[in-house]
Amino acid sequence: MRFTISRAKAARLMAVFAVVALVAASCSSDDGGDTATTGGDAATTTAAAGGDAATTTAAAGGGTEVIKLAVLSECSGAFGAFHQQDMAGVGAAMAEYAGATITDPNDATAGWTGASVNGVPIELVGIGCGDDTADTAIEETRRLMEQLGADIMIGPLSGDESIAVANYAKDHPTQTFINGSAGAMDTTLEVQAPNFFRYNSDGAQWNAGTGDVAFNDLGWKTAAVIMDDYSFAWTSGAGFIAEFCAAGGEVTSRVFPPLNTTDYSSFVSQLPGPDEVDGYFWVVGGSGTLPALKAFEDAVGPVTPDQHMGNLFWEFAAGSMDPSMEGAYIGGFGTAGDLKLDSVAAHTAIIASHYDNLEPFGDAAAQANSGFLVNYFAASQALIEGLEKVGADISDGQVALQGALGGLQLAGPYGTTTLDGNRQAVQDQYVRQFVLLDDGTLGLSTVAVIPAVDQTFGGTFEQGNMPSRDVPGCEPSDLSWLGNATPVVDGVPQG
Repeated sequence: MRFTISRAKAARLMAVFAVVALVAASCSSDDGGDTATTGGDAATTTAAAGGDAATTTAAAGGGTEVIKLAVLSECSGAFGAFHQQDMAGVGAAMAEYAGATITDPNDATAGWTGASVNGVPIELVGIGCGDDTADTAIEETRRLMEQLGADIMIGPLSGDESIAVANYAKDHPTQTFINGSAGAMDTTLEVQAPNFFRYNSDGAQWNAGTGDVAFNDLGWKTAAVIMDDYSFAWTSGAGFIAEFCAAGGEVTSRVFPPLNTTDYSSFVSQLPGPDEVDGYFWVVGGSGTLPALKAFEDAVGPVTPDQHMGNLFWEFAAGSMDPSMEGAYIGGFGTAGDLKLDSVAAHTAIIASHYDNLEPFGDAAAQANSGFLVNYFAASQALIEGLEKVGADISDGQVALQGALGGLQLAGPYGTTTLDGNRQAVQDQYVRQFVLLDDGTLGLSTVAVIPAVDQTFGGTFEQGNMPSRDVPGCEPSDLSWLGNATPVVDGVPQG
């Protein structure tokens, strides 16, 4: 069957990303959440950190009077369309676990009122507007943490941003940073900031299982990988490469289009032809996913489910792909909304109880298991649980809070998340597959679970050996989960 990206469907997806510009307008530095009020008996204490002031609003008699929270989301760039999902993840957790009232169920950026832990208010003092670049992320982080005096920040979304923020965190030890959904490996394994915590997996972990499927199920012996040229895509591609090569495959070509490329023809021309390689793994994200595939089709020929796989970005393009891609495998995003688990249903119900619509995608319940929303939700849930453990007292330079966060066992819709010694999540991972829905469009079905994948990817990576254009190499190795994934049938794990 020939794969042809539907012009109408592709146009609809492109329209979604056009909304990014409108979303960005609602997330300027003059955001309504930028002003924090404190009681008249509050005393502000400052601690020098790397030359900048870190502020904690504390009661004059000791303890904490108000906790100032900032969120760094994505208002523009390749992932700007997910801004509402990010903010809904934070807001829903505040409403569900900290007693908050959502301000507007159709606009998550409007924030909340009334959140508190142990009687201490949690106040949203600002929303940062990222654009998937490190420079903007740091500019916004400084605005939130230094100018607006936030004690804690949740975010960012994207890979290069998170590496920059983790390095910033090292210089600001009396403030706490909890990752939003960024998946670059360097953020925690290389930087190792003691006050930066990540309760989601990284991009390599998310692709556990894909190399095994390619080699053992699809029969690929050789593969080409095309990946955006930045830290997250390198990490995401690294998961497939490490596992495919561990199983005995050979990656013969790696191609790197810059993030936000619009014309992929020159990069597709660098790929080997279908008669030269058994398969292709795609790590092209955001607004580039469909144009990249269309460029391949125009220049080379059909994209078929037996010869092409994608990482998590294919999840968001499913509804715009041609039905001929039924059966194609994709990497996970740490989520699997089709699993028939009470915890998944409960999470979906939580989001639906606090939000109605999240533009530009619409129904909030339908977005409840998006990785962006789930990861920002988990970060916020972790913060609340950490604050509960220390009585919401962060007046000690947040030492106790940071200790509590590192030791959490966080129960979520997909099981329990623990952190390793670098404050990085260890989680189950999922392999998914396109299935044909009743309306003739493609949806997703989870086909396998790989339990408790750690960030070193079975010892493949370590500090000083981070994913890049050339890392990992391609060598056979022993990964414990190869051939041992837990099958999923009709949404039920069989193990």
